[in-house]
Amino acid sequence: EVLQNHVLEAKVFHTEYGTGVAILTGAHRFSLTTNIDDLKLRRMPEVPGLQKPPSCWAVLSQDRVTIVLLAVGQDLYLLDNTSCSVVVSEPRRVSEGSRAVCSPPHSLAGPFPCPPAVPWAALQPPALAGRSFPLLSHGQACTAGTPGPILARGKEVRIEWVREASQEIFKIASMAPGALLLEAQKEYEKESQKADEYLREIKDQKLLPEAVSQCIEAAGYEHEPDTQKSLLRAASFGKCFIDKFPPESFVRMCQDLRVLNAIRDYQIGIPLTFTQYKRLTIEVLLDRLVLRRLYPLAIRICEYLRLSEIQGVSRILAHWACYKVQQKDKSDEEVAHAINQKLGDTPGISYSEIASRAYDCGRTELAIKLLEYEPRSGEQVPLLLKMKRSKLALSKAIESGDTDLVYTVVLHLKNELNRGTFFMTLQNQPVALSLYRQ
Repeated sequence: EVLQNHVLEAKVFHTEYGTGVAILTGAHRFSLTTNIDDLKLRRMPEVPGLQKPPSCWAVLSQDRVTIVLLAVGQDLYLLDNTSCSVVVSEPRRVSEGSRAVCSPPHSLAGPFPCPPAVPWAALQPPALAGRSFPLLSHGQACTAGTPGPILARGKEVRIEWVREASQEIFKIASMAPGALLLEAQKEYEKESQKADEYLREIKDQKLLPEAVSQCIEAAGYEHEPDTQKSLLRAASFGKCFIDKFPPESFVRMCQDLRVLNAIRDYQIGIPLTFTQYKRLTIEVLLDRLVLRRLYPLAIRICEYLRLSEIQGVSRILAHWACYKVQQKDKSDEEVAHAINQKLGDTPGISYSEIASRAYDCGRTELAIKLLEYEPRSGEQVPLLLKMKRSKLALSKAIESGDTDLVYTVVLHLKNELNRGTFFMTLQNQPVALSLYRQ
């Protein structure tokens, strides 16, 4: 079918089995595989009356079930293994030109660009049947079928739930502990006696620890640094009146927000939410920065969070060095010197791995120069043998004083060279010859 009708469109998605791909053919039929490494193509049921490509479609995968969601005209259909069913009825029509967006589990939608005047539909994954969905257009929002308010920001539209802590603090005439503490701190800055009144009201109800926790939590979900600072100042103010308040949550939030604000900067452009950041973990975030070659920022974050060198700085420098060896506009000497100057004797750095990357890039001489900085002979010798520098490998093995390593090279030479050349080589290396005789 694909050969006859060609592929009109394809989408990549992720499942518990691996990376999946779904295709729409010229016959307006869907086929998909849930794992490209174990290719088993599954043809989905036919959509009744589908004579042209759907206006938009998305693949949803959860709990080992993969389904296709598509819009035909103004209706929304669901394709599973056995059937095609309508999931959006008359009251929830899909407008022309919409885009279907599949969000991560337990959240409405992550950040994605949405051009002005392009309407789109944000859809939540699980089971879908019998569920209602929020349908949004640019500049307006509808909360039908959603459990709480939705927030849309700026030109890069971000849709997210307004968290309970934020609602409690910022809703009009709120008497929540966090709201009162925020007002107390603002009045204190104005040197007003109202600060004491607000503070007494919280303390009388023994809600001061809850007020501090609310302000810390709400700060994490704010994207404007000024609002973050205001909430954290309130939390800091409230902590002063609590005996033995554990500081870890406050300190950790300050650290997390500094990291988030750094990567949200327009020059970096990774606008993660606090929830996304926590689910991704700092290791994954560092990997993303490394893949974008934002090495200085990644290293500053590691140093700021005081991550272990092997987990943080060493790993990033190793990535940088592996990228550096691919730059062919500089000589082998310049590149090797630059790498050694930057890396030095940093713990956890393997020069042999960097040399191996240089060899894979066709820069054998650079690889040999980098191996000179590798202190472990056991790491040098196998790579030298791989590069067919057997005599140099033998010299390094003898220098190491490791007889097993010498035997490894001698046996390799015996298999690689003819008998005469082999013995001539050993004649120049008395230690190797003696070991071979033994």
